[in-house]
Amino acid sequence: MHTVVVGTSGVTASDVLAVARGGARVQLSDEALAALAAAREIVDALAAKPDPVYGVSTGFGALATRHISPELRAQLQRNIVRSHAAGMGPKVERDVVRALMFLRLKTVCSGHTGVRPEVAQTMADLLNAGITPVVHEYGSLGCSGDLAPLSHCALALMGEGDAEGPDGVVRPAAELLAAHGIQPVELREKEGLALLNGTDGMLGMLVMALADLDTLYRSADVTAALSMEALLGTDKVLAPELHAIRPHPGQAASAANMLAVLKGSGLTGHHQDDAPRVQDAYSVRCAPQVAGAGRDTMAHARLVADRELASAVDNPVVLPDGRVESNGNFHGAPVAYVLDFLAVAVADLGSIAERRTDRLLDKNRSHGLPPFLADDAGVDSGLMIAQYTQAALVSELKRLAVPASADSIPSSAMQEDHVSMGWSAARKLRTAVDNLTRVLAVELYAATRAIELREGLTSAPATRAVIDALREAGVQGPGPDRFLAPDLAAADAFVRDGRLLAAAETVTGPLQ
Repeated sequence: MHTVVVGTSGVTASDVLAVARGGARVQLSDEALAALAAAREIVDALAAKPDPVYGVSTGFGALATRHISPELRAQLQRNIVRSHAAGMGPKVERDVVRALMFLRLKTVCSGHTGVRPEVAQTMADLLNAGITPVVHEYGSLGCSGDLAPLSHCALALMGEGDAEGPDGVVRPAAELLAAHGIQPVELREKEGLALLNGTDGMLGMLVMALADLDTLYRSADVTAALSMEALLGTDKVLAPELHAIRPHPGQAASAANMLAVLKGSGLTGHHQDDAPRVQDAYSVRCAPQVAGAGRDTMAHARLVADRELASAVDNPVVLPDGRVESNGNFHGAPVAYVLDFLAVAVADLGSIAERRTDRLLDKNRSHGLPPFLADDAGVDSGLMIAQYTQAALVSELKRLAVPASADSIPSSAMQEDHVSMGWSAARKLRTAVDNLTRVLAVELYAATRAIELREGLTSAPATRAVIDALREAGVQGPGPDRFLAPDLAAADAFVRDGRLLAAAETVTGPLQ
């Protein structure tokens, strides 16, 4: 099994995906263990002094004014975990929780948190055992980090609360730890706070959304090309020299992908045959501009994610010169913004795909295709309601595009009086990515049927490869009305697991 080694300088997006989704094992480097031990010595020295130090010998948040005596400090650390594990709602997905745990471990291993090496090792042990704490949907405001979600993870380290085993069954965490020979941790000064104070949940979801969108944006170039072909559009608008004079890199990549898919098509270029038109509609002609803008938004989001992956997010932090200083690095604004930006881009990509689908189904705009791509229009409804479903998904995408980061709700007796809502931005983006997959599946379903209805004209080799693979996947072609939901579900799976992209790339080679 693949092993990810965690050092002091952060991790990569590939590391996060390997642990969160691939079940990779986690190993602490010697460098990390040394840094953990050195930072802990600083914390222990401060704990022994009479002067109050936030997070070491004081309360937290609005209660930071109270100095905590040494005999109560272990209880203080336990109490912050128990009291902050206050999430509610549905159980969060396993990959999100594993990303959350791994990214908190990444910061702990930086040597800036003051956590003992044995606590970090126990965090790695839980991941390696496949033990996933139960984390709930609601509880994070994205400031002071993802407090409630991280608290539920810390609770499991203490052998409390519930967790999901490698078999997917939820049991008491104490039982799971015992079954895997893992000793629960006894938290000491600062450790409870250090386990809770990070942007790890929202960052993990950002990293996974970017990975999913990388596939979906290339898939969207394929479905847009298929729709252009089905509508007898012109691929002249995809010429590289046109995109070079407006040099957005995402736009150029999208146009190049569409051009590669359409290479050798006998369907494109017939826009002036029976009903001459000078230009295609915007949803066809401007596909690279819209998809390209989304790609460039992703590039910015990736830059933010990479910076966060290299960060140590905690409060207070242990500095190399021995100081333990309070800070505001836990604020989720940088991550929250790009999560919201991506939700806007996703909504727009879904919107333009739905407009192409609607055009394919309208006999007044489809340039010779039967109404709703029906076999016997009137007797058959064809794909009429498939477009309704797609429209409902797009409408939901637009609601999900409303930014969470524009909101703030004060907490902790006005001590935490401005919050990022980054966790909420991440949760809605996750739903948006899921729904975009379905939107593209409907466009794929309609475009491939429309292409097969163009008798006497030859589609591009890449198109043929996609259609053949889709039919092999059990998605049926043109014909009388049938139960549509299974076909749509199969098309969704075909896009979701990357088979659409893989089929096109058997002809085009790797798309950008």
